[in-house]
Amino acid sequence: MTTEPTPTEERRARAALTRIAEPGDPAVGRWLRRHGPVETLRMLTAQHPLPGISQTRTTGYRLRGQHTRPDDDLATIETLGGRFICPNDPDWPSQLNDLGDQRPIGLWAIGPAALRPWALRSIAIVGARACSDYGTHTAATLAADLAEAGWTIISGAAHGIDSAAHRGALAAQGATVAVVACGVDKPYPRGNTELLRRIGQQGLIIAELPPGEHPTRSRFIQRNRVIAALTRGTVVVEAQLRSGSLITARRATALGRITMGVPGPVTSALSAGVHQLLREEGQLVTDAADIIELTGSIGDDLAPERHGPVHPRDLLAPATAAVLEGLPGHGEADTEHIARAAGTGVDQAASRLHELRTLGFVERHGNRWRLTSAARESGTPRIR
Repeated sequence: MTTEPTPTEERRARAALTRIAEPGDPAVGRWLRRHGPVETLRMLTAQHPLPGISQTRTTGYRLRGQHTRPDDDLATIETLGGRFICPNDPDWPSQLNDLGDQRPIGLWAIGPAALRPWALRSIAIVGARACSDYGTHTAATLAADLAEAGWTIISGAAHGIDSAAHRGALAAQGATVAVVACGVDKPYPRGNTELLRRIGQQGLIIAELPPGEHPTRSRFIQRNRVIAALTRGTVVVEAQLRSGSLITARRATALGRITMGVPGPVTSALSAGVHQLLREEGQLVTDAADIIELTGSIGDDLAPERHGPVHPRDLLAPATAAVLEGLPGHGEADTEHIARAAGTGVDQAASRLHELRTLGFVERHGNRWRLTSAARESGTPRIR
Protein backbone atom coordinates (compact mmCIF):
# COMPACT_ATOMS: atom_id res chain seq x y z
CA MET A 1 0.00 0.00 0.00
CA THR A 2 1.38 3.41 -1.04
CA THR A 3 1.16 6.46 1.18
CA GLU A 4 0.47 9.99 0.05
CA PRO A 5 3.48 12.33 0.05
CA THR A 6 3.53 14.79 2.91
CA PRO A 7 3.43 18.55 2.29
CA THR A 8 7.08 18.71 3.34
CA GLU A 9 8.04 16.03 0.80
CA GLU A 10 6.13 17.85 -1.93
CA ARG A 11 7.79 21.16 -1.04
CA ARG A 12 11.25 19.55 -1.18
CA ALA A 13 10.40 17.95 -4.52
CA ARG A 14 9.22 21.25 -6.00
CA ALA A 15 12.34 22.99 -4.71
CA ALA A 16 14.48 20.34 -6.41
CA LEU A 17 12.50 20.60 -9.65
CA THR A 18 13.21 24.35 -9.89
CA ARG A 19 16.88 23.37 -10.32
CA ILE A 20 16.16 20.68 -12.90
CA ALA A 21 13.56 22.26 -15.19
CA GLU A 22 13.72 25.61 -16.91
CA PRO A 23 10.87 28.04 -16.15
CA GLY A 24 7.77 27.36 -18.20
CA ASP A 25 8.79 23.82 -19.24
CA PRO A 26 5.43 22.41 -20.46
CA ALA A 27 6.57 18.77 -20.27
CA VAL A 28 7.45 19.04 -16.59
CA GLY A 29 4.24 20.99 -16.01
CA ARG A 30 2.24 18.20 -17.63
CA TRP A 31 3.90 15.56 -15.44
CA LEU A 32 3.29 17.67 -12.34
CA ARG A 33 -0.38 17.87 -13.22
CA ARG A 34 -0.65 14.12 -13.80
CA HIS A 35 1.69 12.70 -11.20
CA GLY A 36 2.44 15.36 -8.60
CA PRO A 37 5.87 16.75 -7.61
CA VAL A 38 7.31 13.75 -5.79
CA GLU A 39 6.66 11.28 -8.61
CA THR A 40 7.76 13.81 -11.23
CA LEU A 41 11.08 14.25 -9.43
CA ARG A 42 11.52 10.48 -9.31
CA MET A 43 10.81 10.21 -13.05
CA LEU A 44 13.37 12.90 -13.90
CA THR A 45 16.12 11.37 -11.78
CA ALA A 46 15.49 7.68 -12.55
CA GLN A 47 17.25 5.83 -15.35
CA HIS A 48 14.32 4.80 -17.55
CA PRO A 49 13.30 6.81 -20.66
CA LEU A 50 10.88 9.71 -20.34
CA PRO A 51 7.75 9.58 -22.52
CA GLY A 52 7.83 11.92 -25.49
CA ILE A 53 11.22 13.44 -24.55
CA SER A 54 14.42 13.16 -26.56
CA GLN A 55 17.44 11.42 -25.11
CA THR A 56 19.42 14.67 -25.20
CA ARG A 57 16.82 16.46 -23.13
CA THR A 58 16.48 13.51 -20.78
CA THR A 59 20.24 13.57 -20.23
CA GLY A 60 20.02 17.27 -19.37
CA TYR A 61 17.35 16.62 -16.74
CA ARG A 62 19.40 13.79 -15.23
CA LEU A 63 22.61 15.82 -15.17
CA ARG A 64 20.92 18.66 -13.32
CA GLY A 65 19.16 16.18 -11.05
CA GLN A 66 22.52 14.98 -9.75
CA HIS A 67 23.23 18.42 -8.30
CA THR A 68 19.94 19.22 -6.57
CA ARG A 69 20.18 20.07 -2.87
CA PRO A 70 16.63 21.13 -1.97
CA ASP A 71 17.28 21.23 1.76
CA ASP A 72 20.24 23.56 1.18
CA ASP A 73 18.19 25.82 -1.08
CA LEU A 74 15.33 25.98 1.41
CA ALA A 75 17.78 26.77 4.19
CA THR A 76 19.40 29.47 2.05
CA ILE A 77 16.12 31.25 1.33
CA GLU A 78 15.23 31.11 5.01
CA THR A 79 18.61 32.63 5.91
CA LEU A 80 17.89 35.43 3.44
CA GLY A 81 14.64 36.12 5.25
CA GLY A 82 12.54 34.72 2.42
CA ARG A 83 10.40 31.68 1.67
CA PHE A 84 9.45 29.23 -1.05
CA ILE A 85 5.81 29.59 -2.13
CA CYS A 86 4.13 26.53 -3.66
CA PRO A 87 0.78 26.05 -5.41
CA ASN A 88 -2.00 25.53 -2.85
CA ASP A 89 -0.08 27.55 -0.23
CA PRO A 90 -2.24 30.32 1.29
CA ASP A 91 0.05 32.92 -0.34
CA TRP A 92 -0.06 31.39 -3.84
CA PRO A 93 -1.74 33.74 -6.38
CA SER A 94 -4.40 31.61 -8.01
CA GLN A 95 -4.27 33.65 -11.24
CA LEU A 96 -0.94 31.97 -12.03
CA ASN A 97 -2.93 28.78 -12.58
CA ASP A 98 -4.15 30.36 -15.83
CA LEU A 99 -0.74 29.46 -17.28
CA GLY A 100 -1.76 25.80 -17.30
CA ASP A 101 1.20 23.45 -17.77
CA GLN A 102 3.49 26.49 -17.89
CA ARG A 103 2.56 27.48 -14.35
CA PRO A 104 5.60 28.05 -12.12
CA ILE A 105 6.73 25.01 -10.16
CA GLY A 106 7.08 27.33 -7.18
CA LEU A 107 8.21 30.86 -6.38
CA TRP A 108 11.23 31.87 -4.33
CA ALA A 109 10.45 35.14 -2.57
CA ILE A 110 12.16 37.79 -0.46
CA GLY A 111 10.25 40.61 1.21
CA PRO A 112 7.84 41.33 4.05
CA ALA A 113 4.59 41.38 2.07
CA ALA A 114 2.13 38.61 1.27
CA LEU A 115 2.11 37.97 -2.48
CA ARG A 116 -1.46 36.79 -2.96
CA PRO A 117 -3.30 39.88 -1.64
CA TRP A 118 -0.83 42.23 -3.33
CA ALA A 119 -1.32 40.52 -6.69
CA LEU A 120 -5.13 40.72 -6.50
CA ARG A 121 -5.05 44.44 -7.34
CA SER A 122 -1.92 44.84 -9.41
CA ILE A 123 -0.75 46.39 -12.67
CA ALA A 124 2.35 45.55 -14.71
CA ILE A 125 4.31 48.50 -16.08
CA VAL A 126 6.95 47.46 -18.61
CA GLY A 127 8.88 48.99 -21.48
CA ALA A 128 12.21 49.81 -23.06
CA ARG A 129 15.49 49.50 -21.21
CA ALA A 130 17.08 52.32 -23.21
CA CYS A 131 14.16 54.68 -22.68
CA SER A 132 13.83 58.44 -23.07
CA ASP A 133 13.33 61.05 -20.36
CA TYR A 134 9.67 61.13 -21.43
CA GLY A 135 9.35 57.38 -20.83
CA THR A 136 11.09 57.52 -17.46
CA HIS A 137 8.90 60.38 -16.26
CA THR A 138 5.70 58.77 -17.55
CA ALA A 139 6.41 55.35 -16.01
CA ALA A 140 7.36 56.82 -12.64
CA THR A 141 4.30 59.09 -12.57
CA LEU A 142 1.90 56.29 -13.52
CA ALA A 143 3.41 54.00 -10.88
CA ALA A 144 3.29 56.62 -8.14
CA ASP A 145 -0.31 57.58 -8.89
CA LEU A 146 -1.43 53.95 -9.07
CA ALA A 147 0.41 53.13 -5.84
CA GLU A 148 -1.26 56.06 -4.07
CA ALA A 149 -4.61 54.68 -5.27
CA GLY A 150 -3.84 51.32 -3.62
CA TRP A 151 -2.55 49.35 -6.60
CA THR A 152 0.54 47.12 -6.62
CA ILE A 153 3.11 47.83 -9.33
CA ILE A 154 4.73 44.72 -10.81
CA SER A 155 7.68 44.82 -13.19
CA GLY A 156 10.95 43.08 -14.03
CA ALA A 157 13.57 45.29 -12.28
CA ALA A 158 15.43 45.89 -15.56
CA HIS A 159 17.01 49.21 -16.48
CA GLY A 160 14.77 51.86 -18.02
CA ILE A 161 10.99 51.70 -17.71
CA ASP A 162 10.99 48.80 -15.21
CA SER A 163 13.26 50.68 -12.82
CA ALA A 164 11.28 53.90 -13.20
CA ALA A 165 8.05 52.06 -12.36
CA HIS A 166 9.52 50.46 -9.24
CA ARG A 167 11.02 53.77 -8.11
CA GLY A 168 7.74 55.60 -8.66
CA ALA A 169 5.89 53.11 -6.45
CA LEU A 170 8.58 53.24 -3.76
CA ALA A 171 8.56 57.05 -3.78
CA ALA A 172 4.83 56.96 -3.10
CA GLN A 173 5.39 54.49 -0.23
CA GLY A 174 3.39 52.02 -2.27
CA ALA A 175 3.50 48.31 -3.05
CA THR A 176 5.82 46.95 -5.73
CA VAL A 177 6.95 43.48 -6.80
CA ALA A 178 10.02 42.66 -8.89
CA VAL A 179 9.84 39.44 -10.91
CA VAL A 180 13.44 38.52 -11.70
CA ALA A 181 14.94 36.06 -14.19
CA CYS A 182 17.60 34.77 -11.79
CA GLY A 183 17.91 33.81 -8.14
CA VAL A 184 16.49 36.31 -5.69
CA ASP A 185 19.94 36.60 -4.11
CA LYS A 186 21.62 37.62 -7.38
CA PRO A 187 21.00 41.33 -8.05
CA TYR A 188 20.60 41.80 -11.80
CA PRO A 189 21.36 44.12 -13.43
CA ARG A 190 24.19 45.08 -11.10
CA GLY A 191 23.37 48.74 -11.49
CA ASN A 192 20.03 48.08 -9.79
CA THR A 193 21.51 46.47 -6.68
CA GLU A 194 20.36 49.28 -4.40
CA LEU A 195 16.91 49.39 -6.03
CA LEU A 196 16.46 45.65 -5.53
CA ARG A 197 17.59 45.98 -1.92
CA ARG A 198 14.87 48.58 -1.34
CA ILE A 199 12.24 46.44 -3.07
CA GLY A 200 13.24 43.49 -0.89
CA GLN A 201 12.79 45.64 2.22
CA GLN A 202 9.58 47.45 1.26
CA GLY A 203 7.99 45.13 -1.30
CA LEU A 204 8.72 41.71 -2.79
CA ILE A 205 11.28 40.06 -5.08
CA ILE A 206 10.11 36.79 -6.60
CA ALA A 207 11.74 34.27 -8.93
CA GLU A 208 11.09 30.83 -10.36
CA LEU A 209 14.77 30.00 -10.19
CA PRO A 210 16.43 28.90 -6.92
CA PRO A 211 19.08 30.93 -5.09
CA GLY A 212 22.34 31.37 -6.95
CA GLU A 213 20.96 30.98 -10.48
CA HIS A 214 21.94 33.46 -13.19
CA PRO A 215 19.73 34.96 -15.92
CA THR A 216 19.71 33.90 -19.57
CA ARG A 217 17.85 35.24 -22.59
CA SER A 218 15.24 32.48 -22.47
CA ARG A 219 14.70 33.05 -18.76
CA PHE A 220 13.90 36.70 -19.37
CA ILE A 221 11.31 35.68 -21.96
CA GLN A 222 9.72 33.14 -19.60
CA ARG A 223 9.78 35.67 -16.75
CA ASN A 224 7.45 37.85 -18.81
CA ARG A 225 4.64 35.28 -18.71
CA VAL A 226 4.64 35.44 -14.90
CA ILE A 227 4.39 39.24 -14.93
CA ALA A 228 1.47 39.01 -17.37
CA ALA A 229 -0.37 36.33 -15.39
CA LEU A 230 0.07 37.94 -11.97
CA THR A 231 -1.56 41.23 -12.89
CA ARG A 232 -4.95 42.51 -13.98
CA GLY A 233 -3.39 44.37 -16.85
CA THR A 234 -0.11 45.31 -18.52
CA VAL A 235 0.88 48.86 -19.48
CA VAL A 236 3.65 49.34 -22.05
CA VAL A 237 5.54 52.64 -21.84
CA GLU A 238 7.94 52.97 -24.80
CA ALA A 239 8.91 49.89 -26.78
CA GLN A 240 10.58 49.36 -30.12
CA LEU A 241 9.08 46.97 -32.66
CA ARG A 242 11.26 44.14 -31.33
CA SER A 243 10.86 44.44 -27.59
CA GLY A 244 10.51 41.97 -24.74
CA SER A 245 7.84 44.17 -23.20
CA LEU A 246 5.61 43.46 -26.21
CA ILE A 247 5.97 39.75 -25.40
CA THR A 248 4.61 40.51 -21.93
CA ALA A 249 1.71 42.46 -23.45
CA ARG A 250 0.82 39.68 -25.89
CA ARG A 251 0.96 37.06 -23.14
CA ALA A 252 -1.36 39.28 -21.11
CA THR A 253 -3.82 39.45 -24.00
CA ALA A 254 -3.68 35.68 -24.48
CA LEU A 255 -4.47 35.24 -20.77
CA GLY A 256 -7.49 37.52 -21.00
CA ARG A 257 -5.85 40.42 -19.17
CA ILE A 258 -6.15 44.07 -20.22
CA THR A 259 -3.32 45.28 -22.46
CA MET A 260 -2.60 49.01 -22.51
CA GLY A 261 -0.11 51.36 -24.13
CA VAL A 262 1.00 54.94 -23.56
CA PRO A 263 1.40 56.77 -26.89
CA GLY A 264 4.55 58.71 -27.69
CA PRO A 265 6.01 60.85 -30.48
CA VAL A 266 5.42 59.35 -33.93
CA THR A 267 9.01 60.30 -34.79
CA SER A 268 10.47 58.10 -32.02
CA ALA A 269 11.46 54.47 -32.64
CA LEU A 270 10.80 53.90 -28.94
CA SER A 271 7.11 54.53 -29.59
CA ALA A 272 6.79 52.36 -32.69
CA GLY A 273 6.16 49.13 -30.76
CA VAL A 274 3.58 50.76 -28.50
CA HIS A 275 1.74 52.25 -31.45
CA GLN A 276 1.68 48.88 -33.20
CA LEU A 277 0.27 47.35 -30.00
CA LEU A 278 -2.44 50.02 -29.88
CA ARG A 279 -3.40 49.34 -33.51
CA GLU A 280 -3.65 45.61 -32.96
CA GLU A 281 -5.10 44.97 -29.52
CA GLY A 282 -4.12 47.49 -26.86
CA GLN A 283 -6.12 50.18 -25.07
CA LEU A 284 -4.73 53.71 -25.14
CA VAL A 285 -4.07 55.17 -21.67
CA THR A 286 -2.51 58.45 -20.58
CA ASP A 287 -2.77 58.43 -16.80
CA ALA A 288 -3.58 56.32 -13.76
CA ALA A 289 -7.29 57.11 -13.96
CA ASP A 290 -7.47 55.54 -17.44
CA ILE A 291 -5.72 52.40 -16.20
CA ILE A 292 -7.91 52.06 -13.12
CA GLU A 293 -11.09 52.46 -15.18
CA LEU A 294 -10.04 49.62 -17.50
CA THR A 295 -8.84 47.21 -14.81
CA GLY A 296 -10.79 48.18 -11.70
CA SER A 297 -14.28 47.31 -10.52
CA ILE A 298 -17.02 47.87 -13.07
CA GLY A 299 -18.94 51.03 -12.28
CA ASP A 300 -16.78 51.95 -9.27
CA ASP A 301 -13.48 52.97 -10.84
CA LEU A 302 -14.59 55.21 -13.69
CA ALA A 303 -12.15 57.86 -14.85
CA PRO A 304 -13.40 61.45 -14.48
CA GLU A 305 -14.95 63.01 -17.58
CA ARG A 306 -12.33 65.00 -19.48
CA HIS A 307 -13.03 68.45 -20.87
CA GLY A 308 -11.26 71.73 -21.44
CA PRO A 309 -11.62 74.78 -19.18
CA VAL A 310 -15.07 76.30 -18.86
CA HIS A 311 -15.19 80.04 -19.73
CA PRO A 312 -17.96 82.41 -18.58
CA ARG A 313 -19.18 82.87 -22.16
CA ASP A 314 -19.72 79.08 -22.41
CA LEU A 315 -22.54 79.47 -19.87
CA LEU A 316 -24.49 82.05 -21.90
CA ALA A 317 -27.82 81.15 -23.45
CA PRO A 318 -27.55 80.70 -27.25
CA ALA A 319 -29.50 83.89 -28.02
CA THR A 320 -27.31 85.92 -25.65
CA ALA A 321 -24.14 84.39 -27.05
CA ALA A 322 -25.28 85.31 -30.58
CA VAL A 323 -25.67 88.95 -29.58
CA LEU A 324 -22.24 88.90 -27.94
CA GLU A 325 -20.82 87.55 -31.19
CA GLY A 326 -22.48 90.42 -33.01
CA LEU A 327 -20.29 93.01 -31.35
CA PRO A 328 -17.17 94.10 -33.24
CA GLY A 329 -13.86 92.96 -31.88
CA HIS A 330 -12.64 96.52 -31.69
CA GLY A 331 -14.60 99.77 -31.59
CA GLU A 332 -18.29 100.36 -31.01
CA ALA A 333 -21.60 99.59 -32.70
CA ASP A 334 -25.22 100.66 -32.21
CA THR A 335 -28.02 98.29 -31.28
CA GLU A 336 -29.39 98.03 -34.83
CA HIS A 337 -25.97 97.09 -36.23
CA ILE A 338 -25.49 94.45 -33.52
CA ALA A 339 -28.99 93.02 -34.07
CA ARG A 340 -28.32 92.68 -37.81
CA ALA A 341 -24.99 90.90 -37.16
CA ALA A 342 -26.63 88.57 -34.62
CA GLY A 343 -29.62 87.84 -36.88
CA THR A 344 -32.19 88.95 -34.35
CA GLY A 345 -34.64 91.82 -33.73
CA VAL A 346 -33.57 95.16 -32.30
CA ASP A 347 -35.66 94.79 -29.13
CA GLN A 348 -34.28 91.26 -28.56
CA ALA A 349 -30.74 92.55 -29.10
CA ALA A 350 -31.28 95.44 -26.65
CA SER A 351 -32.54 93.06 -23.97
CA ARG A 352 -29.55 90.74 -24.42
CA LEU A 353 -27.10 93.65 -24.42
CA HIS A 354 -28.37 94.82 -21.05
CA GLU A 355 -27.95 91.23 -19.77
CA LEU A 356 -24.39 91.15 -21.12
CA ARG A 357 -23.69 94.51 -19.50
CA THR A 358 -24.79 93.13 -16.11
CA LEU A 359 -22.49 90.13 -16.60
CA GLY A 360 -19.52 92.35 -17.42
CA PHE A 361 -19.15 91.46 -21.11
CA VAL A 362 -20.09 94.81 -22.67
CA GLU A 363 -20.25 98.49 -21.77
CA ARG A 364 -22.50 101.26 -23.09
CA HIS A 365 -21.38 104.61 -24.47
CA GLY A 366 -24.47 106.66 -25.26
CA ASN A 367 -26.46 104.64 -27.80
CA ARG A 368 -23.47 102.52 -28.77
CA TRP A 369 -22.00 99.35 -27.30
CA ARG A 370 -18.52 97.88 -27.10
CA LEU A 371 -16.77 94.88 -25.50
CA THR A 372 -15.20 95.45 -22.12
CA SER A 373 -11.42 95.09 -21.93
CA ALA A 374 -11.87 91.84 -19.95
CA ALA A 375 -14.08 90.35 -22.68
CA ARG A 376 -11.56 91.30 -25.39
CA GLU A 377 -8.66 89.78 -23.43
CA SER A 378 -10.55 86.54 -22.86
CA GLY A 379 -10.50 85.88 -26.59
CA THR A 380 -14.23 85.88 -27.20
CA PRO A 381 -14.44 84.55 -30.78
CA ARG A 382 -15.74 86.87 -33.48
CA ILE A 383 -17.87 85.73 -36.42
CA ARG A 384 -16.78 88.60 -38.62
